[in-house]
Amino acid sequence: MLSRIVFVGAALTMITIGAPVVSATADPEPTLKELTKEVEDLYVEIETVTEEYNGEKVRLKEAQRSAELAKTTLAKSEAELAGLREKAGLFAQNSYMTGGANGFGLMNAADPDTYLDVAATTYALQLQSGEEVLQVEKAMETAQRAREGAKARQDEVAKLLKSLDARTDKIRRLVKKTESSLYRQVAGQVRRPSRLDLPVVGDGKAAQAVRWALTQQLKPYVWGAEGPNSYDCSGLVMAAYQRVGISLPHYTGDQWTAGTHVSKEDLRPGDLVFFYNDLHHVGLYIGGGYMVHAPQTGDVVRVATIATRPFAGAVRIAD
Repeated sequence: MLSRIVFVGAALTMITIGAPVVSATADPEPTLKELTKEVEDLYVEIETVTEEYNGEKVRLKEAQRSAELAKTTLAKSEAELAGLREKAGLFAQNSYMTGGANGFGLMNAADPDTYLDVAATTYALQLQSGEEVLQVEKAMETAQRAREGAKARQDEVAKLLKSLDARTDKIRRLVKKTESSLYRQVAGQVRRPSRLDLPVVGDGKAAQAVRWALTQQLKPYVWGAEGPNSYDCSGLVMAAYQRVGISLPHYTGDQWTAGTHVSKEDLRPGDLVFFYNDLHHVGLYIGGGYMVHAPQTGDVVRVATIATRPFAGAVRIAD
């Protein structure tokens, strides 16, 4: 690792000063092209983990909603069960005091819970109705299922929270690495972003969304951000469509299923264009083979050709 730093330092000296560096015993120094490739690979890794993070946040919200629903079901079931037990208990108490139901073993109950359970059975039998027994049993079973469901969902939430923390730590470490002086200097040699004012054909919601996205040019990429001062790729898409009254999730995986899939040949302004096999990057199509997107850490919202990344597909959200 130390020799790697030495070689990289030498390469940067050649880039910034232009003076040759010669070592009789050193391995060949990495070229600017090699260092740039290393930066690009790391950016892809950061972006991939960022979208995994966004996906976990979506699943976390779903698990939390399920946990709340299970708690509500539990409370309802327990209230129903408590009502039936109270009703049975009152009858049993009356039977005990009046000598009704021939005692049915109530005097021999080992504890209050057992007493109430026997009382519930006594109450149902006394009324000669199996329906009351079924109601009590159903309420008890429903309450138990609700308890188990709530516990399972709570465990799932805890697991997702732990996963989110781990992913967040990984992203922060990667971002710190890319923001080091080495990668900042190398990236500065190959990226000089500028604002481009391109015409957008159409006046529908899709065209309005991409037209607004163009106004966000030069705002920095920040993982997990959704505006107004910074964005990640899916955050920019979400914000653009939110401006025209269309709600999209902050996750490329869900954005991929949010509309109608269209071919590359049929692209229109405002279509979502996805890249890489795992769909971890998305942009808004402008026209003429160009898109506006939030590329990666260290970069800004900008216009780029869709030919620079492996195209995976496109989705039409609106006309």
